[in-house]
Amino acid sequence: MKAVHFGAGNIGRGFVGLLLHQAGYEVVFADVADALITQLAAADSYQVHEVGESPTVSTVDNFRAINSSTQESQLIEEIATADIVTTAVGPHILKFVAPAIAKGIAVREAGKAPLQVMACENAINATDILREAIVSCWDDAAGPLDEAAVFANTAVDRIVPNQEPGQGLDVTVETFYEWVIDRTPFGGAAPVIPGATFVDELGPYIERKLFTVNTGHASAAYFGFEAGLEKISEAMADQDVAADVRAVLDETKQLLVAKHGFNHDEQEAYVQKILGRFTNPHLPDTVHRVGRAPLRKLSRHERFIGPAAELAERGIVPEALLGAIASALRFNDPADAEAVELGQILASSEPAEATERITGLTSEHPLFAAVCGLVEERKAEGVTATV
Repeated sequence: MKAVHFGAGNIGRGFVGLLLHQAGYEVVFADVADALITQLAAADSYQVHEVGESPTVSTVDNFRAINSSTQESQLIEEIATADIVTTAVGPHILKFVAPAIAKGIAVREAGKAPLQVMACENAINATDILREAIVSCWDDAAGPLDEAAVFANTAVDRIVPNQEPGQGLDVTVETFYEWVIDRTPFGGAAPVIPGATFVDELGPYIERKLFTVNTGHASAAYFGFEAGLEKISEAMADQDVAADVRAVLDETKQLLVAKHGFNHDEQEAYVQKILGRFTNPHLPDTVHRVGRAPLRKLSRHERFIGPAAELAERGIVPEALLGAIASALRFNDPADAEAVELGQILASSEPAEATERITGLTSEHPLFAAVCGLVEERKAEGVTATV
């Protein structure tokens, strides 16, 4: 069995690549980072260090590496003969890997089982995004795409922090992970990946992860930043920060239970597990790394505005989420392009205009006035655009 995985970075090697290896696949890593690909191609193995409760070290071997920029013909042949293609490149990069995948699917031998394609990205329905990009460059002369490939959405969760210098190919990750895959597209022929969980309805699990893990993680970053703390674990050791994060997840739990029918006690146990992950002192995650890209995190259907808006639509004032939004508006990191842009929007726009640009909310939405008030308060504090 063979899997082609796009993205040979820390997540690719320490999460998806590891699980595919453990499932018995030969893994072909594809990436544009020439130095990384050269290093992988010269290595026989690397290690994944899982830190936290029950720490373990796993050795990954039986892999190869291809430069997807300079070795396209070889990459296409690998895809043509693969069983699975996965990605961990970032949702905005999917359109760039789609052409090679399309070409690889097009030259698969007749009668070969459909290629199983899964985008393992931190985005809702990322595989749909990848499929649309493949469709846009598909050659109809190759026959129907849906007969040659199967596309399944996934929800992935594993904290992979910035790595310490000198680790080489080895990766440090947390012990917890979750790879949830939509079973339905496979029609009874789902791949056997022991580390993955297959479900018939993926949507609730995507939102549970986004509104618990991502909302909580970013909340810890922004509350911790305001408190002058450096690491996420330090932020969660602060009683006030921890209480604020807990209050945020109480609100998202309320929404998830009401909307998707999750069992209250099971969701509470999930929240407790997530909070425990954030306190892991072995993960050197910083508030700046987790808090980066605040504009994306404050966008309409993301981790803050998404659940807050749905609670407001249900007649509930999301006080804790509004507190997290206020902290996100104060996030300031000159090294982060989105933080700089956020400051520029706040400095140059009227509150209502800034609110709509940042959050995507319209003035008629029941959450708009509360968020606009936070924007106005932020402007009153004297925010200035950073150049």
